[in-house]
Amino acid sequence: MSDCGCGPTAVETQAQRRTLWIALWLNAAMFFVETTAGLFAHSTGLVADGLDMLTDATAYAIALASIGRSGRFKSNAATLSGTLLLLVGLGLLVDVVRRMLWGGEPEGGWMIVIAGVALAVNVYVLRLLSRQRRDEVHLKAAWIFTRADVVANAAVILAGLAVLLTSLRYFDLVVGGAIALYVVKEALEILREARISRAVD
Repeated sequence: MSDCGCGPTAVETQAQRRTLWIALWLNAAMFFVETTAGLFAHSTGLVADGLDMLTDATAYAIALASIGRSGRFKSNAATLSGTLLLLVGLGLLVDVVRRMLWGGEPEGGWMIVIAGVALAVNVYVLRLLSRQRRDEVHLKAAWIFTRADVVANAAVILAGLAVLLTSLRYFDLVVGGAIALYVVKEALEILREARISRAVD
């Protein structure tokens, strides 16, 4: 089915490549910003969100490598993306438990500011991907990653507000755990899409 002639045109392929490069660099930059701020602010939510950005950057790199390749290659790329995302989600759950036992008090103000910047970046990337998203599984995976980020950013902002109002670190831990579980859910969705695509091809 990959030879049906219904794939993207050269112009569409170039637009996809440009969009994915923008998404990759923005997510890589936000990974450094969020994880650094998360460690400084003792925020599980920010660290989780930052690591999720790193996984997104990896997914975009894989999607870039998939452009113009066979349907089988794209399915395998989506499988790799989903597997990486699943590992990150499980690792985040472990970190939530660790911070619950030995973590410090998170800084709500830092959580709100940094997560707000990340939210703006992800909304922009999501709009770019929405224009290019087709039924190709590797681009669907990239779109799913970014959709998960928007939800996670909003959750970190709300947790920061709750920490500021109550001085309780458990809001940050709950959001960090929720992000981890959401990441696992999105990973399983990507892996399911990849299996379906592989069966069709």
